[in-house]
Amino acid sequence: MMDTYSSFAELSRNEQDGVDFTILFRQRNSRFAIIAPHGGGIEPGTVDIADALAGSEFSFYAFKGTKKSGNTVLHLTSNRFDEPVGLTIAGNAAIVISIHGSRDRGDTILIGGRHRELKQRLLEALRSAGFTAEISESAGLRGQDPANICNHGTSGEGVQLEIARGLREKMFAHLCHRPLRKRTPIFGAFVASIRTVLSLSR
Repeated sequence: MMDTYSSFAELSRNEQDGVDFTILFRQRNSRFAIIAPHGGGIEPGTVDIADALAGSEFSFYAFKGTKKSGNTVLHLTSNRFDEPVGLTIAGNAAIVISIHGSRDRGDTILIGGRHRELKQRLLEALRSAGFTAEISESAGLRGQDPANICNHGTSGEGVQLEIARGLREKMFAHLCHRPLRKRTPIFGAFVASIRTVLSLSR
């Protein structure tokens, strides 16, 4: 996806906070920050997932597209995502886990980022829970660039989870209709599998 804007500063000159987008966050004194930089109408379902993964223990951040339509113009690619609150939340954590939604109509979870050990543990946990997951080797989805927001924690090593559209449609009834959206047992199983790993990694 080609970005419309090259930076948050450019985006904010053309889009209105509270109308076109909103920023959600909870700062916690925790090792992990769970973020959804392309939430709301940009990549539906990712804010719900990140919020549930963070719970009350971990820091949480979301940049949420709230336009009635055309939210893709708000997409800032992860390697140059520079919204100041998001950078602060990420920089205050040792490890960042970013939640994304791919357009894939299947149900695969691609695991990227620079934290090899955590990626492997998440891979094993997701597969044990019955999900289709793999370490990403896809160009643009590997999350290896130090500039990627998932690698902005103090360790310099994070994790990027790309959740296929098909799987998100199984996680939620009415994925794209926020007022009607309901979480399914698949959502609960996904969140539980990830949180188990994080709870053991504090």
